[in-house]
Order: sequence, then structure tokens, then C-alpha cells
Amino acid sequence: MNVPSLILYRMKGEFMLEDGHSVDYHRLKEGDLFKSYEMKAVDLQHVDLTSLKENERKAFFINIYNALTIHGLAKCPTLPRSVLDVEKFWRSTGYIISGDEYSLDDIEHGVLRGNRPHPSSPELFFKDGDSRLQYVMSSLDPRVHFALVCGAKSCPPISVYSGTNIDSALDAATKSYLGSEITVDNEKEVISLPKLLQWYRTDFGQTSQEVVRWTLPFLDEAKKKKIEEILNKSDSSEIAVSYNDYNWHLNSVE
Repeated sequence: MNVPSLILYRMKGEFMLEDGHSVDYHRLKEGDLFKSYEMKAVDLQHVDLTSLKENERKAFFINIYNALTIHGLAKCPTLPRSVLDVEKFWRSTGYIISGDEYSLDDIEHGVLRGNRPHPSSPELFFKDGDSRLQYVMSSLDPRVHFALVCGAKSCPPISVYSGTNIDSALDAATKSYLGSEITVDNEKEVISLPKLLQWYRTDFGQTSQEVVRWTLPFLDEAKKKKIEEILNKSDSSEIAVSYNDYNWHLNSVE
């Protein structure tokens, strides 16, 4: 585990609620641990990414994304009520890593999503000749959506990931998030899904049925059975789904 990840692990223990959902930004920014993290973050420019295997690189960038989100919000002169109140937060908040600039958007869409466009734009993040292309994930793993923390209440909880157990850890994160977010109205036969599955629909499937089927391995048997009954009744590619509201209020301790 690299030094920034170790410090993130300590931050989670000292400045976050046990469930990983809320951060005490005020206490964090005043503490010595945060000052230590800021000094270590400068060293990221010297990290040798070529020495990391893909599973290690995936864990590294997930951890860096989450640490950078906390770092960026803690550095705001006035803590915002919502991350949406910080102009161009995901575009303008970044680190120099291994000699290249990486914004939060670059990490999420360029690296972790395999250089796929942001849902609101057709543009690829890394163009031909970009030195960062060599670190892009070779295939899309949609489970990363349930590991990335954007600074909102509806984000997944913060965890610290390791290349040695990244697969099982992402499974656990996905099961936890989908298990709490997906509900079924048996009477109306409507499946309620988290907003992430709407924003990034094409990462999970081309139709509502495909998206819902993607979630099945991560659900408990009772919920899975209810959904399969609805799917089996449907004679088309579309089924009745709704999407939960997303709480954009800052993930800060109340």
C-alpha cells in the first residue's frame, strides 16, 4: 500500500464516521495528518506507474480519486453545502502523477472507465499521443462506480483498496451499494435503481433489462427472485424502472 493510501486509511479512522459516508472536514483540515498528506501528495509526481500491474493501478487510482476529492473539498476557503457549488470541481481538482496532470474527471473517465466520454459529452478524455493512455484500464469494470466518492451524501462509502484484493473488495462495494439502493414495488412491478445506473447506463447495458440483469449477481436472493419474476414476465427489452433522487449535499459530518 502506497503512502497516500496509508494516510487515507488513517483519515478514514480518525476523521470519518465508521460507515465511511461522512467526513469531518473541519477537524481534518486543522490536523497534522492532513498537513502530512499534503506533503506526500506532492511526491505523486515521482510515482512510477509503469511498475504497477493493472489490478494495482486500478486500486491506486480509486484511492487517489477518493483522497483527491476529500483534499479538494477540505481546501475550499469556505466548506460548500454541495460539491456542485464548487465551480468545475471535477475538472479543476487534480494532482501531478508520474509527470502528468490528472483531474478527477481524467481519473474517472480517462483511466478507470477505459477512456470513455463523460455522459454529457462525446469527447474522449485522452486523445491519440497522450502519455496517459498507457495507464488506461484495458477493459471497463462497471463496479468502480460503487467505489468512487464524489463528495455527495448519495455517494458510496469511502474505502481503501489494495491491488491484492481489488476484485473481492469491488464485489463487496457493489453488493453494499446496490443492496441498499435497489428496491422493488411488487404491486406495480417497478424496479427502483440508483441514479448512477441512469447516468452511466451504457456502462451496464444497452436496455433497461440488460442494466437490471447486470445487477442480479450482487443482490440478495429474495430481491433477486422478485426482480427475475418481473423480468420473466416482460416480453420486450424494456421494463418499468425508476431512478432514485441523488442527494448532492456535502458528505460532511452534521
